[in-house]
Amino acid sequence: MRQTCVLLLFLMLTSCEYFKVKKTSSEAILKEELQTFNWNDVDEYPSFSICDSLTIKEEKKGCFQHLLTSHISEFLQNEIIIVTKDISDTVVLDFQVSETGNLKLMDAKIDSLTIAEIPNIKSLLTKSLDSIPNIFPAIKRGQQVTTEFKLPIIIKVN
Repeated sequence: MRQTCVLLLFLMLTSCEYFKVKKTSSEAILKEELQTFNWNDVDEYPSFSICDSLTIKEEKKGCFQHLLTSHISEFLQNEIIIVTKDISDTVVLDFQVSETGNLKLMDAKIDSLTIAEIPNIKSLLTKSLDSIPNIFPAIKRGQQVTTEFKLPIIIKVN
């Protein structure tokens, strides 16, 4: 009888492990969530007020890129640029739109011939951004976030 009581007591004490609730800390949940989080995609891309009527995400992105490209191209066409050789170059611009909607030119990949012919091309590109309309920043999970993107601009000067 005594052995049976000891055996039952032993079983009761060791069986409690099966009913133990796993405690998960908020740090563990956050770490798991951050691993599954896609940092390269946003819920809504940056946009101009003109693009707000569009509902499809890719259309809004296309509208934003088209308006930005058009604005920069119009600005460069209005500038007086004198060259000795014809230029036909695709310039790749790296932009950043902050969470407050500020547009910043981070880098410009420009051919050396274009830089030789138009030495102030980077300052012209930066200056073209001064008159850009208000930009609504990208949104990720209901929060305004900073985004970076590349935009090709074709420059042709005869």
